[in-house]
Amino acid sequence: MAVAVLVAARLLRGSGYWGRRSRFGLPAHRQFSSGGAYANIPLSTPLPGVPKPIFATLDGQEKFETKVTTLDNGLRVASQNKFGQFCTVGILINSGSRYEAKYISGLAHFLEKLAFSSTARFDSKDEILLTLEKHGGICDCQTSRDTTMYAVSADSRGLDTVVGLLADVVLQPRLTDEELEMTRMAVQFELEDLNMRPDPEPLLTEMIHEAAYRGNTVGLHRFCPSENIARIDREMLHSYLRNYYTPARMVLAGVGVEHDRLVESATKHLLGVQPAWGDTGAVDVDRSVAQFTGGIVKLERDMSNVSLGPTPIPELTHIMVGLESCSFLEEDFIPFAVLNMMMGGGGSFSAGGPGKGMFSRLYLNVLNRHHWMYNATSYHHSYEDTGLLCIHASADPRQVREMVEIITKEFILMGGTVDTVELERAKTQLMSMLMMNLESRPVIFEDVGRQVLATHSRKLPHELCALIRDVKPEDIKRVAAKMLRGKPAVAALGSLSGLPSYEHIQAALSSRDGRLPRMYRLFR
Repeated sequence: MAVAVLVAARLLRGSGYWGRRSRFGLPAHRQFSSGGAYANIPLSTPLPGVPKPIFATLDGQEKFETKVTTLDNGLRVASQNKFGQFCTVGILINSGSRYEAKYISGLAHFLEKLAFSSTARFDSKDEILLTLEKHGGICDCQTSRDTTMYAVSADSRGLDTVVGLLADVVLQPRLTDEELEMTRMAVQFELEDLNMRPDPEPLLTEMIHEAAYRGNTVGLHRFCPSENIARIDREMLHSYLRNYYTPARMVLAGVGVEHDRLVESATKHLLGVQPAWGDTGAVDVDRSVAQFTGGIVKLERDMSNVSLGPTPIPELTHIMVGLESCSFLEEDFIPFAVLNMMMGGGGSFSAGGPGKGMFSRLYLNVLNRHHWMYNATSYHHSYEDTGLLCIHASADPRQVREMVEIITKEFILMGGTVDTVELERAKTQLMSMLMMNLESRPVIFEDVGRQVLATHSRKLPHELCALIRDVKPEDIKRVAAKMLRGKPAVAALGSLSGLPSYEHIQAALSSRDGRLPRMYRLFR
């Protein structure tokens, strides 16, 4: 710090400021911009004599549009050019836990953990990582309910090596006994971690899907149940891969690459390749459409010792209530996204500030008014044939009934009057979040891959922003009214002695004010 001060002092001496001293050695009087010697010009008025600024403009089209090419085997190749030395390339596959109805649960979870293991060309995971390291690359695999994604970020000059490696990882995995045993251990550890972690949001998300889509599609377990860990073997995995890892269900997406080079590498490494499980063609593909059933899933658990230490998290009961929304292919998807942003929310100790959602409904109506509410957050999960809008809340177990009533009231208020100011704020925040996220190359990659996988094309950011701007108050009221006509899905975790019955929650969501039916007791 002292060195920095000395350097600053020398710079100031050189500028002449320290040279202008009074007869007593003190610095001469310095006039600031607020002094009378300067004209009082408001910030909203252009400064005189300053040339008019010229800002960069767009002609309504992105400089680099997303290009899509379909190979002879049905595999789609999509690219988005982006300035920079590095690229993100990956294969997205239309597979996941929703397609496991005819199999035992957990295959997609197993394949996620087995990703980037030994293949026909690479003897071990270390060899794959060393190959990527030559191009400054990293790799990752993520599995959701409806999509599996293998991705690599590396120097653009190693594009052909990266695509060849991805093709080998996806189509030629060895799945050795040693790798399967290591994966069983990794899955077991993840299940234990899921049940022990202080943040219950992943477990509640699993529970709300199970309640909303009982025993079908996106309601199937995303994580491998513990009883299935020892049962999954190479034959089961090959049977699943044979049906769902087919070229027509794949997209090779790249960001920061030239489209022609990506197509050339895809043709070289992904066209006419014989997969490790044999090329007999998909014969047993599940094309089930999601059926929203509604219902409740409860998990009674002692949450008093979830987080120990000098500042432990208090004992909480967590409730998540959800209603069916719509798929991301429908026009109402954008109004639902705006509604979700308008609800917002967060934790009671979240630091405030512009853009953090402190003016969202769940902050203003819930967290600011009820000091005992620990958390209230809105979530929107959307798939190709359904969607789920949820509110997650947590509070002391003694106030569960009151907490549930506050959530049901907020759901009812969604179908009420929509203030123009709050709507514009939510739309602006949604557009801001969209554009900010799309600054990141991996996020652009995922956006390109998922859109092309679902629709064979991609809506560009300015098109999405135009759709967001077009949302009107009546659109919010319409989609909310449609959503409120359905049955609710409820997930509850913790001490549940004060939890209202499912029938009472359903009755509250069907009422005008969202109140739970009164309970009268003869003896107290």
